[in-house]
Amino acid sequence: MGHEPSQLAERVRAAEVIGALCLATDLGMGFPFEHGLHTTLIATRLADRLGVDPAIVSETYYASMLAHSGCTTDAHVTAEVFGGALTTNFNPVMYAPRREVFVGLLRTLPDPNGPALARAAQAARRLPRMARAAGPQFAAMCEVGQMLADGVGLPRSAGGLLAYLMARWDGNDPLGVAKGEGIPLPMRIVHVAVDAALQRLLGGEEHAARVVRKHAGHGLDPEVAACLAEDAHTILAVDTEESVWEETLAGEPRPHLTLEGKAIERALMAMGNFADLISPYLTGHSAGVAELAATAALRCGIDAPEALRRAALVHDLGRVAIGARTWQKPAPLSADEWEQVRLHPYHTERVLSRSPFLAALAPVAGAHHERLNGSGYHRGCRGAELPLPARVLAAADAYHAMIEPRSHREPLSPERAVEILGEEASSGRLDADTVAAVIEAAGQRAPRIERPAGLTEREAEVVAMLARGLQTKQVARALGIAVKTADRHVQNAYGKIGVSTRAAATLFAMEHGLVAWGESPIAGPPVRS
Repeated sequence: MGHEPSQLAERVRAAEVIGALCLATDLGMGFPFEHGLHTTLIATRLADRLGVDPAIVSETYYASMLAHSGCTTDAHVTAEVFGGALTTNFNPVMYAPRREVFVGLLRTLPDPNGPALARAAQAARRLPRMARAAGPQFAAMCEVGQMLADGVGLPRSAGGLLAYLMARWDGNDPLGVAKGEGIPLPMRIVHVAVDAALQRLLGGEEHAARVVRKHAGHGLDPEVAACLAEDAHTILAVDTEESVWEETLAGEPRPHLTLEGKAIERALMAMGNFADLISPYLTGHSAGVAELAATAALRCGIDAPEALRRAALVHDLGRVAIGARTWQKPAPLSADEWEQVRLHPYHTERVLSRSPFLAALAPVAGAHHERLNGSGYHRGCRGAELPLPARVLAAADAYHAMIEPRSHREPLSPERAVEILGEEASSGRLDADTVAAVIEAAGQRAPRIERPAGLTEREAEVVAMLARGLQTKQVARALGIAVKTADRHVQNAYGKIGVSTRAAATLFAMEHGLVAWGESPIAGPPVRS
């Protein structure tokens, strides 16, 4: 029996979705996986140590998880201004005295591996643009963070804290929104936790305590910084060899926030938008693919199109693991860049895998670049391994990407995209039936698609029924043709495929996308007399 969307919209803890987004920001920032969760544990412990009321602890928890959620904002601009990694050069001194912050930014401007004179020249050229871009960039990161917080279901009291993300205790920041105690306490706690977590990563607990003390009174609240430094061993104790996902979710203050119904869709949409922000060329891609895939799913007879829509919304989360320079590159990608690109579906799977709710979407979301003939990535799956929803998503993603502009080409016309998609189906890379469904869902006329091995449409239909266990007589009855005619189709198909048994024909059908659940009759048990 199929499921209505309302049945699929079960309750899910908001922390699961926010936690997954936190994992994605680790990829976007270049941090080790779960670094953001480590930071959240530290922030929550610090809040408890300070003895603040439960509402402050709760706001600290969520704000910490989303502290870097704006990391994909205008990433293409950041890539143009900075040659080095901000995470490496700027973040360690983000809360340091102003002079150290400026030196850190200067080190980030040139390409890291060039000759000294060339690096100096690059820094000089890029410095004016950095000065112009810093304020708008930081403002955009704060605004995007607040919007994402709202999208994943946080109350305004928590999401609004991200407006103070770049604020400093001494007020020496480009935005100047607040300083000192004018910065809400939860964000002052988050600032200390963010700095301490990164310094612990760079040099251990003692180093973190020493640097946090040094940054007190500059970027950090002195009282909060002193609290962490005095008990750094306890507050910073994190097992880096084991996943802290369960511990982080268990530390969510009560009452737990939950999402259901449209709130789940909105949260997944926010995650897809986060991924698409990595490049202007990708704006609206995830939502567009989701809409197209869900419509095509109905034409394919998929019982739960809403589940496919959900998977499509988050299918490109792993893109943020690849730098914006790659997505912006107007020239062909290098071999190394291609290897990185080929791994982005893997990163999508890893981000989704921690949450039991989101993990159910991972197999389809992570297969959007797989192809029936095994030429796709990242697993190189073949037809028999790809369920119908994954085939629909692959076709929808391919079509939508073609009609969007890319750094190396203009958008293709819908007619040209249809033509190429048909060629992909005829070559056995994409499923012919799902390609037709996607094309029709896009409002285009599906072309005639050649079946593999030169099979006619009727022969392909017969092979699909044989693969479902129907006997020749049953095939004839289902198609309304004579048994002799059905048998002739069977023999012709076997000859073209190069097989002589039903089992071999079934394997061929699975490998070449000729059969998918729900599209053909299924043989039942024999009737007993």
